[in-house]
Amino acid sequence: MSQVISREELQALIASGAQHSVIEALPSNYYQAEHLPGAINIPHDAVPATAGRLVPDKSAPVVVYCANTECRNSHVAAEALRQLGYHRVYEYTEGKQGWKQAGLPLESGKGAL
Repeated sequence: MSQVISREELQALIASGAQHSVIEALPSNYYQAEHLPGAINIPHDAVPATAGRLVPDKSAPVVVYCANTECRNSHVAAEALRQLGYHRVYEYTEGKQGWKQAGLPLESGKGAL
């Protein structure tokens, strides 16, 4: 069962300065075009191979998102993270589309992967 985080809760987490990771679970070309502030890119099918290197603290909050509510990449990535032993995995189900529709800023450029 996935834990969902709202846009407001995600904004508060990002603003808090507390240790956390925000992961975009889409392929890198989508990430490079635009992504949530401070997010790193781990495509859903690359989570098992790269999460340990890019997100070493399994006890810190990890928020996964993808394109929108219909996109399943974040669900796949979140489940993979849970299977790898991450304890606080959340899904921002509105994804990039919901963030953008709310008028919130996005970044562009290369990411971690």
